[in-house]
Amino acid sequence: MTAQTSYTLINPNTQGLAFELFSFEDDQYFREAKRHGHYSLLFITEGGGRLKADFSTYQFQAPALLCFSVYQPFTISAENGLKGILIHFHPDFFCIHKHQEEVACSGVLFNNIYEPPVLQLKATEMEQLLTIVSHLKAEISRPELAQYELMVSYLKILLINASRYKINGRPDIALSSSKEPFILKTLKDAIEEYYKTKHRAGQYAELLNISTKALNKLATTHFSRTLTDLINERIMIEAKRELYLTEKPVKAIAYALGFNDEFYFSRFFKANARVSPQIYRTTVGFGRG
Repeated sequence: MTAQTSYTLINPNTQGLAFELFSFEDDQYFREAKRHGHYSLLFITEGGGRLKADFSTYQFQAPALLCFSVYQPFTISAENGLKGILIHFHPDFFCIHKHQEEVACSGVLFNNIYEPPVLQLKATEMEQLLTIVSHLKAEISRPELAQYELMVSYLKILLINASRYKINGRPDIALSSSKEPFILKTLKDAIEEYYKTKHRAGQYAELLNISTKALNKLATTHFSRTLTDLINERIMIEAKRELYLTEKPVKAIAYALGFNDEFYFSRFFKANARVSPQIYRTTVGFGRG
């Protein structure tokens, strides 16, 4: 990777990474699975390729924004060159869960099990986002009074604008939603209501009065995920939120999510996040230390 200067901000309390920004000119950095203990924003300014994230594969082409949650694994293979800017920010620097009412990007840019992590942008939209990125770069390169506060403000503006671009004026998303079978809308509601108590695909098929095979085929066709993947991802979103925002014992979180065995929950969590609940809390948990 031919990387430009890396701009890094260190948390003075933990000595860990708070914020990082750097440019890339090929896919070398992304060829092996990344599982960062922070959120990631990839601004693809030139080229395109194939993204593998969680259980699915997506195509993307510049200009595009790729968004990844904490410990969400992904790899990228460029197909016609790749250039852009990568931003990492730790939940200590800005937590999307705690600031949901202010920014509302959780469920839009991050933590949406039904939408791909790829946002295709218009050239004007990318230009506006990169203008905000330039403010972040300028601020991080010259430490001054209230640097943290000003950078967080710029990051909020960046996330709000990106969320608006995804929600507004996206006929491709609206068209996809309009073609979605009604039973899948019912499935979404069912997963949201029962994910803490029903963990098996067959239980949702029974609720919706359809065969597991048929429901799984619909989910795979429209969401690029199996029904089991969707259920597991929804459980993981809540598990990560609880581990980050609370000091509840892992055993209590496991029980609240329908796991009678703390060790089975830990195995489930590690299988999906590639780290244990304890390590996740230690590295990103708000109540750590």
